[in-house]
Parts: sequence; structure tokens; C-alpha cells
Amino acid sequence: MIPTIVWGTGNVGRAAIRAVDAHPALDLTGVLVHDPAKVGRDAGALAELDRELGIAATDDIDAILAARPRAVVYAASGDIRPAEALADIVRAIRAGAVVVTPALYALYDPRSAPTELREPVLAAIDEGGGSLFVSGVDPGWGNDVLPLLISGLASTVDVVRCQEIFDYTTYDQPDSVRYLVGMGQPMDYQPPMLAPTVPTMVWGGQVRLMARALGVELDEIRETLDRRALETTVRTAKMGEFAEGTQGAVRFAVQGIVDGEPRIVVEHVTRIHASCAPDWPTPPDGDGAHRVIIEGRPRIEVTVEATDEGGNRSAGGNATAVGRLVGAIDWLVAAEPGLYDALDVPLRPAVGKLGRKNP
Repeated sequence: MIPTIVWGTGNVGRAAIRAVDAHPALDLTGVLVHDPAKVGRDAGALAELDRELGIAATDDIDAILAARPRAVVYAASGDIRPAEALADIVRAIRAGAVVVTPALYALYDPRSAPTELREPVLAAIDEGGGSLFVSGVDPGWGNDVLPLLISGLASTVDVVRCQEIFDYTTYDQPDSVRYLVGMGQPMDYQPPMLAPTVPTMVWGGQVRLMARALGVELDEIRETLDRRALETTVRTAKMGEFAEGTQGAVRFAVQGIVDGEPRIVVEHVTRIHASCAPDWPTPPDGDGAHRVIIEGRPRIEVTVEATDEGGNRSAGGNATAVGRLVGAIDWLVAAEPGLYDALDVPLRPAVGKLGRKNP
């Protein structure tokens, strides 16, 4: 069994605890938290399991890493604290751990990552013998291995399009939804996530990764953005009221340009209510889905709907992203220390998991 800790117990961390607990090759040996109110609570309760796991959450990073865990699922956010996330991850790698995380967007494609990100990671790998694999929560597999796999079914490919289509009504992340993305803000508000160059900073690595896998050279990466206002005030189950005239929907794309045309596209279509921007793409049941479209011959469209935590689609998306990361741990442990990407790490069958629940 591979001693594994989960660092962070938010939306991603809850799913990570469940995934580690259910994995036949992993042994959950620790949980790190930041919130003092969570210190001492059992990991099973934090993960919303119906039983205790016998692991009490702690905020003592030194003690956890001194125990030399073989693997770390770093589930703490890197959205508004990228420098701190990088420092945490480097610290874990230097302690000899294999680290999997969605927190460092620029390392989706390590080859194109800025030197100031790559160098500390590579130095920690050399010093401690750990490894790092970064994949997204949007989810990563929806913007790399899935579209690449499906593209191989086509005779000709004109455009590879990856879409996240979500209604945020039930998404319990008010800071991200209201301030990072700008839902419920005046239309002249500049959401940090939608500022020029930021979408490319976050998703450009995935576009470059797919271009490399498809054997094409990108001319450039472009961004498109469209925002719509709510036509009426709406109230959501978990985040309260969103006023008429404020931002109610946003659609943006990061486009990989090949020979002057957008050929590899990562697109997000998000709403705070289904009534906003009804002419934009919608998920099959109005809640949320991830979609891959291969424009070519034949045209291929695959829509993936995942649910977790009582039918929540956002939680389901997080859980599948975590499944990809946690499922890579035993492969990474067996591999040489290094900085890996989605083209390196195979997506494997669920060996040993069929019929297995959180024991």
C-alpha cells in the first residue's frame, strides 16, 4: 500500500479523500487542513462519508511531511494563491513525495511553463526524488486525453472543441463564482478570471499539449469572450440573489490557431441561471456537462455527465478530475522521479475497483 496524504478538504479535497480511501493500492495516512475548525475532525466526516476513517485532520505540515508520505494529493486552491501553492508542492516533492494536483495551471504543459515555475519543481525533484503531475478540475481529462482519444476515430479532423457547460445555481463557491468569474457583478466589473491573457494562462497549456499530441504547430493562441446580463433577478439555492442587469452568463474560448484558423478550442459556457443566454450551448438536462466535439468526417460529439454528492454536477466534475489524479499515483510511484504531463501518464482501466465501494 502506498502511504498517501490529502492536503486540503474543500470541493476537490473531499473527493480526493474518498478516492484515496477507495483505491486498492493506496493507504490514506494523513489529511492536512488550513481551517482551525477542521483540525481534529475525522477524515471520513470531512469527506462526507457515512463512517470514520480513523485519520484526524491536522494543520501540522512539518509533522505530516516528516512522516515521509509516498504520495500527496494537493487539493488546496491555487487560484488566488499560486505562489503559496507552488511553495507547498515543492516542499512535498523535496520530502520525496509523488504529488498530483490541479493547482498549478501553467504546468498542464510543463514544456511551455514559465521558468520561474519549472525550475523550483525540477530542483525539488533532483533533491528529494519526488514527482509532479498536474491536471485540471475543469476537468483535465476533458481537455486532453478524451479529445485526443476521440480524434483518433475520425478520418479527417477540422476542429477539436472541448466545452465545459455549466449552470452555477447549485455550485457552493461564492467567492469564485461572484468575484473570480463575475456572476452577479455589474457588467462593467472586470472579473479576474476573464481579464485579457488570464484564460490563456489557465488553459493555454492544455491547448499546447493537444497541439503537440496532434503534431501541429500553433501560429498563436487567441481568446474570445462574451458576457450576458440577467434579464430578471434570480435566487439560487446556495449563493443567494443575483440581481437583474448584472452578469448572468459568460462564454469564453481559448483558441489554438493553425494556419490562420482556430483548430483546437477550449471553451467554457457558464450561467448562474438557465434563463440567461438560452441561445448558447446547453447541457442535456440544464445542469452541467463536459462535451468534446470533433468537427471533421465524421463529425463526432461526446457529452459526459458526472454526478456526486447527492446528484451535484459540479461535484461530479471535481470527482472525475480527482479520479484521474488519484488513479495516476501508483503509476507515478513506479516511474522514475520527474515532471509529468497528461501525455506521459496513461489513463488506465479501473483495475481492482469494479464493484468496490469506499470500504
